[in-house]
Amino acid sequence: MDDNTTAQDLKDDFNEHLADYASTFPNNAGAHNLIFRGKDLGSSVTPKQYAEIQAGTFDDMFIGDYWTINDTKYLIAAFDYWYNTGDEALTNHHITLVPETTMYTHEMNDSNTTDGGYLGSKMYDSGLNQARSKIKSDFSGHVVNHRLHLSNAVSDGMVSAGTWVDSEIELMNEVMVYGTKINGQGTPGTTDYNSNMGKTQLPLFRYRPDLIGIRATWWLRDVVSGSLFASVYSHGYARRGSASHVYGVRPAFSIS
Repeated sequence: MDDNTTAQDLKDDFNEHLADYASTFPNNAGAHNLIFRGKDLGSSVTPKQYAEIQAGTFDDMFIGDYWTINDTKYLIAAFDYWYNTGDEALTNHHITLVPETTMYTHEMNDSNTTDGGYLGSKMYDSGLNQARSKIKSDFSGHVVNHRLHLSNAVSDGMVSAGTWVDSEIELMNEVMVYGTKINGQGTPGTTDYNSNMGKTQLPLFRYRPDLIGIRATWWLRDVVSGSLFASVYSHGYARRGSASHVYGVRPAFSIS
């Protein structure tokens, strides 16, 4: 750079190098999981964007990018998070999304019990129905159905069993949010039915932990005791709440 360099020169130089970078940047899940951008992608997923997702190239989509559809901002949380997992392998390339904030509030159960685990909860049975309806409308025909292993039994205040189910839209677990277990309890020496398939932190929360604490308390699906489920507290710390408490619903889901 010298005294004769103009603003246009700098802009042209930047665009030239940006084009060079774009031409060599790998278009795959691994590469796109490494960059947080936060770009507005519009008010609907375009046919071209769906084609890029289904091809696994994810062109011009990065962590934190978002669509705002019918007043809900959906953030890209991961690329191919569930790929090749399940008792029946998921082989569709996909993007995992989470709403920027809670969609509404609901209790996990009518009383303070965790009997039946997450699958036995009122939240799973009917509490997610509002989210299921809206998300399936906002992404009609593109919500991924895949196999998850979720808790269905609690013994002595700890998760003791689980089973495979078809899954589309679920509460997140502690590991997906924090990257580690904090309050969730499982029977020692058995499979971790709380974390299980959701075994790594979503890149969105790795790069932007401020998006975990959203000034609202919201449920996670981990069983903590005979009466408590895990939650994210409004002040931003990892917490648990009595199953009958009314907290925010902030589910994760994938599209393809």
